[in-house]
Amino acid sequence: MAMDNIYSLTVKMFGSQPEPAFESRSEQQRNWGRAWGCDNDVGQLRTVLTHRPGDEFSVIDPSKRIESIGSFGDLETGWYFQSDTLPDLPDMQAQHDALTGALRAEGVEVIELQGVEGHRFKSCYTRDSSISVKGGSIVTRLAPRMRRGEELPVTRTLAGLGMPVLRTICGTGMFEGGSFAWLNSTNAVVGRSIRCNDEGIEQIAEVLKHQGVELHVVDMNGYSIHIDGSFLMVDVNLALVQASGLNYVFLEKLKELGIHTVEITPEDNPWIVNGLAISPGRVLVPPGVSDFTREALHKAGVELIEIGYDKMHHNGGGLHCSTCPLVRDSV
Repeated sequence: MAMDNIYSLTVKMFGSQPEPAFESRSEQQRNWGRAWGCDNDVGQLRTVLTHRPGDEFSVIDPSKRIESIGSFGDLETGWYFQSDTLPDLPDMQAQHDALTGALRAEGVEVIELQGVEGHRFKSCYTRDSSISVKGGSIVTRLAPRMRRGEELPVTRTLAGLGMPVLRTICGTGMFEGGSFAWLNSTNAVVGRSIRCNDEGIEQIAEVLKHQGVELHVVDMNGYSIHIDGSFLMVDVNLALVQASGLNYVFLEKLKELGIHTVEITPEDNPWIVNGLAISPGRVLVPPGVSDFTREALHKAGVELIEIGYDKMHHNGGGLHCSTCPLVRDSV
């Protein structure tokens, strides 16, 4: 047989196969052991990354109080604790344990972030250092100096699990997962802010574009950090929102996409927007839901599970911040 015929036959039998796509379930299960990632924020949560507050809090020195910010911090080393009271580590650990206990009770696999070192006591907010997309994770690049370096343990932990890392934000890009949300399987949103710049957003958008996902950009108000302080998907086509923290264009985009909203009131604990959907219409929130909001969510078929989390709030984050979904069912 002529060599060119042999080559042609070999190509036909064993040649390159771009299809199915990397993130397809069949490719994931065959080559990566399971279908990794998420394409929504409300499907049954299967696996989540968390970090129990620990020894990293020992860096907080009560003598390092900065009166101008009404809190504690050290400009030289770059850490700050954004509360006017010192952290109560045992109480924080107890509340975090209640969170992970509730997740396990719902059948969720809880993965502990490995290798947290130094003064990085924001590492308990695992939402920020990576985001899960179809077929894997994107490791972000955290904006403030005190959080830079959290990316290393999350990369090692994900690699140890065998989860594909599709990209790491590089250059001068900044991106934090608390300002990213799935709207549905083909639409996501990022809150552009002091923590997420255009270069970081462009890198996220590039990955999503290859997966057929449009990334909508919302400008956050003033010095607002993350969109998860104002927006939470709680069911398919239903979001809990603090409307004053979102712009009109985005609220109209939600209507265009067929996503209904329940707006919280001044009587609500604002941290309820920083909750977590475990499955469609089943949501973890802290106490403090007003009767009005509770009734509105109940009428929409949403069930609330309340977990005390006020001690963890003192470090600057809530239930949503403390959880990074690695695997969710599609809806």
